[in-house]
Amino acid sequence: MSHTSTIFTPFKEEELIPKEEKLEVVRKGKMHSIGIPKEISLSEKRLCLIPDAVQVLVQAGHKVVIEKGAGEGAHYTDLQYAEAGALIVDNPQEAFIQDIILKINPPTCQEIDYLKPNTYLISALQLNLRDKDYFVKLSEKKINAIAFEFITDEYEQLSLVRLIGEIAGSVSILYASELLALSSGLMLGGITGVRPTEVVIIGAGIVGEFATKAAIGLGANVRVFDNSLSKLRRLHSIVDHRVPTSIIDPRELTKAVRRADVVIGALPRLNLPPVVTEDMVLKMKKGSVIIDITVDNGKAIETSELTSLENPFIIKHDVVHCGLPNLTARMPRSTTKAISNFFLSYILGYDEDGGYENMLLSKKEVKQSLYMYKGRHTKLVICKKFDLPYHDINLLIF
Repeated sequence: MSHTSTIFTPFKEEELIPKEEKLEVVRKGKMHSIGIPKEISLSEKRLCLIPDAVQVLVQAGHKVVIEKGAGEGAHYTDLQYAEAGALIVDNPQEAFIQDIILKINPPTCQEIDYLKPNTYLISALQLNLRDKDYFVKLSEKKINAIAFEFITDEYEQLSLVRLIGEIAGSVSILYASELLALSSGLMLGGITGVRPTEVVIIGAGIVGEFATKAAIGLGANVRVFDNSLSKLRRLHSIVDHRVPTSIIDPRELTKAVRRADVVIGALPRLNLPPVVTEDMVLKMKKGSVIIDITVDNGKAIETSELTSLENPFIIKHDVVHCGLPNLTARMPRSTTKAISNFFLSYILGYDEDGGYENMLLSKKEVKQSLYMYKGRHTKLVICKKFDLPYHDINLLIF
């Protein structure tokens, strides 16, 4: 005899049908703490966040710890940061023990000692100025390290390099103009009835592009050299001006450099020989100016040397040489604002993806920005240069 079941259930029939499991990505309210120590190397004046950006991050639930006096070089006071919600600390160690460290220059050996394991260190790398001990020491601390030079966006563009390169290109011409006036009394530009100054730019990338625009804007005659035809072609299409360009042919380059009043090196030569030799420099005009922007990433001019903000240039063979690795620090407030805009959106992007670990899992470009993951070296170019054990990031993070 059949009968109807009388078992009581608070669920409807469709609610009892099994569904596929969905794993939840836990999003924390306060994702992480951010430490901004005061820069102590290379007379650095820039920093990564302005007070307005700090206020937005604090309102989003983050903790921002800033060492006392960190913003002075860029003309931001401790009071401005405190009013924005940052915690101001006297001891640099307190800034270095946060989850994420935002720095302009790489940490010194002493600063590395302050870091705690599994910290995310985000700074410039300036590879040509590093030694093996730097990477070994970071590795021993089990650090996750991200370099400005490797940060890419979803279009695989080096977004932060481009941003800083735009400023560096423009600043290089402005500073060259200042040095040229000091060394030979010439004005970089054109005056009615007076021959315009000659500017040679080596490199047609972002830095070269903005240096070209700035030099043309001042009225100089500009010639650009690069080994990439596609970059030279791109420069022609972007710059609304007839700019003579050339592949780097030693004979043509020698002629151009000999006539030049200003030579801008904007072509990284990591593990490659310089393109302007000492012989070429010997033939340059007395009082002419060389600014090697990429000196920290492989110099383009053989006679270039690293210089500092206190002593920004040297004179060799009667030619003024500037080898500032942080040339944009000459305009610290403008550069800090630009870098801060980038990092504000960069860090808020962590929140949208549920934290950095989730970004590493889901975004290829984020993986590529790391040169160290939990103490393992993940950039082949660095491992080859310093004879370090290489680990493929794709095998470490699935």
